[in-house]
Amino acid sequence: MKKIILSIIILFSIISYASSHIEHYKMYDYLEYELFRNNKSIGFHKYRFDRKEDNLIVKSEVEFNISKLGVNLYEYSAESDEVYKNNDFFKFSSKTNQNKKQKFVNIDVDPIDNELLINGSSFQGKTSKEHIVGTWWNHEIINAKAQISAISGRIIEQNVTFIGKEQITIGGKTYNTLHFNFKSSDLSLPDNKKLNTDIWYEEGTYLWVKAAFDKRGFWEYRLKTYK
Repeated sequence: MKKIILSIIILFSIISYASSHIEHYKMYDYLEYELFRNNKSIGFHKYRFDRKEDNLIVKSEVEFNISKLGVNLYEYSAESDEVYKNNDFFKFSSKTNQNKKQKFVNIDVDPIDNELLINGSSFQGKTSKEHIVGTWWNHEIINAKAQISAISGRIIEQNVTFIGKEQITIGGKTYNTLHFNFKSSDLSLPDNKKLNTDIWYEEGTYLWVKAAFDKRGFWEYRLKTYK
């Protein structure tokens, strides 16, 4: 019982802190993650934080390839811009080459009703501004009832579970982290569409440290460097 009560207290403190807007990330200019599949390094994911007056532009670049015996079996690359004005979401755009299949998403805020306008390769329409683009660096995603695919605009309703506090070591550095699991709330989805991802944020700073999921192999994002 004490353990359950402690978990509830920790979760409420996380929710309160996560509502403090993205200005918390003013300390970061660059994040880089190394991508692994079945414990083999296959690529990278980089974020650059550009600031001008009250605007924040988060530029993302990801690239990886899966090969066997020197032959490329799967190639993936994507670039995106995520824009905030006065700490509020303003717009998002991305282009993705998923093994030679082109995907995209453009998101704007409707000035009339303040909802999000999505034009993506998998979804076109409106959704609540409370939904968050699933780029993971922003820890406010733990409070969202749904995330928006940064690849295609698909809306993914989610259940978020706080697993607990964990110490993890990456690149010789130990982090005190908060471990969350994200799962699709719609159980009728086919397995290849279901969300089931574990995310670790550093306690206190909420720096995204690690992600892991199992889908045709075990995948991990591990923090490589930041400044």
